[in-house]
Amino acid sequence: MYDLHSHLLPGIDDGAPDYETSLVMAQAYVDQGVQCVACTPHILPGLYQNSGPQIKAAVAELQQRLDDAAIPLRLVSGADNHIVPDFVAGLKQGRLLPIGESNYVLVEPPHHIAPARLGDLFFSILLGGYIPILTHPERLSWIESKYEVMTTLAAKGVWMQLTSGSLIGRFGRRPRYWAKRMLEEGLVQILATDAHDTIRRPPDLAKGLKEAERLVGAEEARHLVNTRPLGVLMNKPPRELPTPQPCVSAEEKEEDNGCRPVEQRKRKWRFFG
Repeated sequence: MYDLHSHLLPGIDDGAPDYETSLVMAQAYVDQGVQCVACTPHILPGLYQNSGPQIKAAVAELQQRLDDAAIPLRLVSGADNHIVPDFVAGLKQGRLLPIGESNYVLVEPPHHIAPARLGDLFFSILLGGYIPILTHPERLSWIESKYEVMTTLAAKGVWMQLTSGSLIGRFGRRPRYWAKRMLEEGLVQILATDAHDTIRRPPDLAKGLKEAERLVGAEEARHLVNTRPLGVLMNKPPRELPTPQPCVSAEEKEEDNGCRPVEQRKRKWRFFG
């Protein structure tokens, strides 16, 4: 497996506080079968003043410590890039970071406020030659009132990354509901941990994979943690990677003996909080 969203770097944001924690988290990744992790700390002006060169240096230092400790985990650089006005310019200048050496880039919108003209921002990223990956949309507090924004962005080529902890209920009922819905409606390309520590938000990709298998089957679940993430690291264009397909849950598959078109299922989704 490959995890493209992790706050593994120590002392750089609200993730791992020190190298000891980073090493324990790294070993947890290895124990569950993760071969490579993208270190993606926040870049948020005014709060987390991280920059591309700083993050790359921190990744190199942590990789050396992992090698010295004989922990067989490969690291690549990246960032949880918060929305800023000059986003594309920041990428081209190296202040913001894509994942590794790819053209795929994590994009984090505000958690509590739906930004105006969000579609224009993602269009500018696509026009700049990058593939934006919207991070943890299921956890945004405004998804319930703006769900059509997600479906529109997905239709226009924006990738979606769910948090594995959302699928297993770590963030509560609302994020789990939206994660399951987006996954079963075929809107999601990537499952990642967004791990921050060893207890409250630990590396849990294996648990997320197991739940994804229950919801959309083993093949699509593997695409979420293996095929597409590896494709990102290899900088393959989206057209060369499997496209998510809407599908019913495992329970409904047993009843229907197959998948039904998503349009026939939408009336089944009712959120109750």
